[in-house]
Amino acid sequence: MLTKRIIPCLDVKDGRTVKGVNFVNLRDAGDAVELGRIYAEQGADELVFLDITATVEKRKTLVELVKRVAAEINIPFTVGGGILSMQDVSSLLNAGADKISVNSAAIQDPSLVDRLAAEFGSQCVVVAVDTKKYGMEDKVHIHGGRTPTGIRTLEWVKEVESRGAGEILLTSMDHDGTKNGFAVELNARISTRVSIPVIASGGAGKMEHFEEIFSAGKADAALAASIFHFREIGIPDLKGYLSVKGIPMRI
Repeated sequence: MLTKRIIPCLDVKDGRTVKGVNFVNLRDAGDAVELGRIYAEQGADELVFLDITATVEKRKTLVELVKRVAAEINIPFTVGGGILSMQDVSSLLNAGADKISVNSAAIQDPSLVDRLAAEFGSQCVVVAVDTKKYGMEDKVHIHGGRTPTGIRTLEWVKEVESRGAGEILLTSMDHDGTKNGFAVELNARISTRVSIPVIASGGAGKMEHFEEIFSAGKADAALAASIFHFREIGIPDLKGYLSVKGIPMRI
């Protein structure tokens, strides 16, 4: 059985790591370079870096900051935010990223996913999906969660898989930052309908939530931010707990 992955996320604004609730009310969470180094040392399986206002502010991801983080870590590194073109991806990969994450640009031009997969390989292409529930439907948002698209989440995930995406980063906007648990039912529904890995994001508050998302939620990886940034849960402790619960972990 494949090991499950624990992935800290650095949401970066103006060069600092921040964290909010339901995508708003951001507060400072520390230096991105220092946090990245700490998480690599603690045994994180991967690191995700999202420049959360790059698309809204119509600017590029902070390439120099990406270089500094990459120099401090020895684990797979995914970078997203403001990526619009093949050149953007080349710049980030040259700066030390192993994978890139696209969201708004892929919605606005779905063929971008095809082109990125063809040029850089599917293993490099993560499609981030920010989703919010409307009645019985889950629908995709872009621009850092600010803009609803009306696109059904399941349909979009299946489309990007067919276009060559190698992984889905699925963030429940309803659960984000609440610490009340991941969107288990949503993740299970998505994970059982695609064959590529799904990273669950949004809602982690205690160790039991990770066990739940890996077992009932069928997630391949779980991403969290504030519980790691503010030292509420240590990665070694979390992995030890999950291993005891029978969840396969890289220790």
